[in-house]
Amino acid sequence: MPTGIDDDISLMNVITAITTATSPPHLSQYLRNFAPKEVREVVLASMLPEGQDPLTILDIQANTLGILYILSARLHVPSAPRPPLNYIGDFCSTFVAEQARFAVDRVTLLVTGIAQAAEQEGNLRLAILPVQDLLLRYAPSPSHLTTIHPIFARICVASRAFTAALPVLTHPITTIDLAISELTYNDNLVYHYAGGIIYAALRRWTEAEEFFEICACSPGAVPAAIQLEALKKLVLIQLIREGKTSPPPKYIHPHLSRLFKNTPYSAFVNAYPHQRGQLRSIVESEGALFSAEKNLGLISEALERAPRWSIRKLTATYLTLHLSDIGQAVGIESEGQVRALILDMIQSSEICARLSSDGTVSFSDPPVQFEKADVDKVLGNAQKQCALLARLEREMARSKEYLTKAVKGKDDSITWPGAPTAPMEEDISVEHVGANFSWAEDVGFV
Repeated sequence: MPTGIDDDISLMNVITAITTATSPPHLSQYLRNFAPKEVREVVLASMLPEGQDPLTILDIQANTLGILYILSARLHVPSAPRPPLNYIGDFCSTFVAEQARFAVDRVTLLVTGIAQAAEQEGNLRLAILPVQDLLLRYAPSPSHLTTIHPIFARICVASRAFTAALPVLTHPITTIDLAISELTYNDNLVYHYAGGIIYAALRRWTEAEEFFEICACSPGAVPAAIQLEALKKLVLIQLIREGKTSPPPKYIHPHLSRLFKNTPYSAFVNAYPHQRGQLRSIVESEGALFSAEKNLGLISEALERAPRWSIRKLTATYLTLHLSDIGQAVGIESEGQVRALILDMIQSSEICARLSSDGTVSFSDPPVQFEKADVDKVLGNAQKQCALLARLEREMARSKEYLTKAVKGKDDSITWPGAPTAPMEEDISVEHVGANFSWAEDVGFV
């Protein structure tokens, strides 16, 4: 037993309480209050008499709640013996979620401790599997947002294990339950921002655009700094994907749009895609800023695709053009480079055209082709979305809080717990992250 602690406050008494408890709520209350916080954590992180590890006498499924307290304490008390990583993995894959939900703060503490332990081992990827198992097992459904989500997404970004996040990211978030997670406004922002980075690194532009839009446009009294960063990445991905930006949703904070207009990204968007000289000038003059904000990869990708979008716009105006005319229109001096680009666009079905031996390009409309499987897939997705929207409407109709806000007025700001109340607060809150791991470099394009 640690020195300086009352004999009545001992780990042996705690273990007895854990193994004899019949009510998880009462056990959680006892574990939370049996001693002052500083003393409690030291006791939970200690060994039994004669150095026996308490984890060896507890059963993961029968004693989930008690083990959760012990593990989270041992991962954060500096002098405590580190629990074996294989034991942490076993716990995360077999614990009883119903018990763990009586101590939501300890779940978050455990996740941050796992991330710290993996980082101290010099391999952040060691945290991916246990945290993923913990997330999938703890959340009542894949659509529930928890405090584990943003931490898991950040781990995958920082370790550049982008594909490891896909089993979680593929499930859209539709449910918020503060009874199972002490969520804050930033948790939603960080999760979708990190998810957008992951999808962008994998060049899955549609999903990346969706995640960055959710982050940038989430309602709040004032915009957070991370939302401006998400908006920058959002417009760059729209340029890559469509050759132009889309009007932002009406519910985006107006202050955010004004802030964006005062950045070099706005000038880049205005010059895209035809003014390649001006685009290059912006990249040269603002390259240090783009690099510091981890957007140089997206900028370079958009710049590389600019001639393709210019050529696609030419197909809407001309039936035939010579390679030299196309080169002059898109800012490419070499006729050979224009030829190679046209052939690549024809091969990838970006345009429907025919290149003659004299260098004349004849454009035509692409043939419309539908297969039964494609139609069935679209109809099936539409039916699923209709069912999902109907369920969400029923749930919202039963929500007294939602109905009260709806009646109160459209102009009232809807905020999450912990939403920023002063303009442009710090980028993200890391109180739920706990580790010092940083974002991966430049969205995977370096």
